[in-house]
Amino acid sequence: MSSQPPSNSLSCDLAIVGGGLAGGLIALAVLNKHPDARILLLERDRTVGGNHVWSFFDGDVPDADRWLIDPMIAHRWDGGYDVRFPKYRRTLSTPYNSITSGKFDAHLRAVLGDRIVQGAAAHLSPDSVTLEDGRDIATASVIDARGGGDLSVLKCGWQKFVGQSLRLSAPHGLTRPVVMDTTVEQIDGYRFVYLLPTGETEIFVEDTYYSDGPDLPAEAIRARIADYATAQGWTVEAVTHEETGVLPVVHEGDFDALWPERDPVARAGVRGGIFHPLTGYSLPDAVAFALHVADRWPLDGTSLAAESRRWAKAHWAGAGYYRMLGSLLFFAAKPGLQYKVFQRFYGLSPALIQRFYAGRSTLYDKGRILCGRPPVPISSAIKTLLNRGS
Repeated sequence: MSSQPPSNSLSCDLAIVGGGLAGGLIALAVLNKHPDARILLLERDRTVGGNHVWSFFDGDVPDADRWLIDPMIAHRWDGGYDVRFPKYRRTLSTPYNSITSGKFDAHLRAVLGDRIVQGAAAHLSPDSVTLEDGRDIATASVIDARGGGDLSVLKCGWQKFVGQSLRLSAPHGLTRPVVMDTTVEQIDGYRFVYLLPTGETEIFVEDTYYSDGPDLPAEAIRARIADYATAQGWTVEAVTHEETGVLPVVHEGDFDALWPERDPVARAGVRGGIFHPLTGYSLPDAVAFALHVADRWPLDGTSLAAESRRWAKAHWAGAGYYRMLGSLLFFAAKPGLQYKVFQRFYGLSPALIQRFYAGRSTLYDKGRILCGRPPVPISSAIKTLLNRGS
């Protein structure tokens, strides 16, 4: 990253504040479609992308848009993926892909070069950014892509996890990911283990919880990962990587409270409510929004704020069905039995499941998910729905 002295003043056409998934994809998309645009991607840390693995199914992103993310794919499984539940196991044929933060950082550095500037933002306006070290950036427009923002205005559950890359003493025997293994003990809400076989003796194991509270007992979860590995018959030689996360699972909330209309700065990513409210899954929406910004560029700061807010509000309105499902998962399902919601869901058609994760469920899909023998008590479901706010 560049390291200009604090006295320097910078200028650009677009300042993107936050070098995570949302901000990085916007920078790549705008520069690809407008090679002469003067872009700065501002990131407080020494690397962009944080410490994450982002995974997605083929079909989450249209083929015509895959150019934006394909160079960052670290692992791909053409053989589909598995799910495991107490009553059955299933293999789905949809190919699966993973992007690592290391590959993300390397690709952005190669494409953006010294357009990546290290520095934490202290103040944003539609046409300027002031960094904490005193540097001022004059720009035609600004996008705030710095993560969550104030989520206290929403009613959320939480998806939280600890993930570890393990090097084993012998092959693990898996040929494709396990997206959900719910045969584990149900603790702190809905629990499942997620497995990515990244090499013959390398595997990424993530212990995930859908919980009422955001507290993450990392040490206890590390012990459960070790116990899980032992139960699989694996001997762990080393933990080569670890990541943690706490993502909002939004079941109620007012978009205007999350993003007040008086806020004059454009937003992206979770800060703008641009994510799947039930899964916390953000990659398909991040790609779509980045390309939307690039297609409408150039815009001044005020126009970009208005356009990004319009897009985000439409996305929020369209995701109301998923927030309703979140309410049923957290409030209607009996404690320890939430896995039955997903056990039933994964018995539906692969195409429906694919559209659900991509956030593109059809009217038929929505009815099909809700009809039939319910996985939660009907009385609890009715009570939950009647008690929901806007």
